[in-house]
Amino acid sequence: MAWIDSFPLVTLIILALLLGLAPFVPEPHLFEKAKMLMAGTLVRPLDIFDLIMHASPIVLLVLKLGRMAFLKTA
Repeated sequence: MAWIDSFPLVTLIILALLLGLAPFVPEPHLFEKAKMLMAGTLVRPLDIFDLIMHASPIVLLVLKLGRMAFLKTA
């Protein structure tokens, strides 16, 4: 997973905030799709793609931070 080391941390933070919270009004898509997932109504392919698109920067940020912590202790 050395490819994740090449991503700048600041860029991942900005992407996670912008895509994770977009659109800001009335409700971020990520929260809306998470509610749909919990309710079992996330069935349309467009909704699933939207969830993946808005959550992917957050997943990458968590992976990068976890890798940084692991490499620091190893």
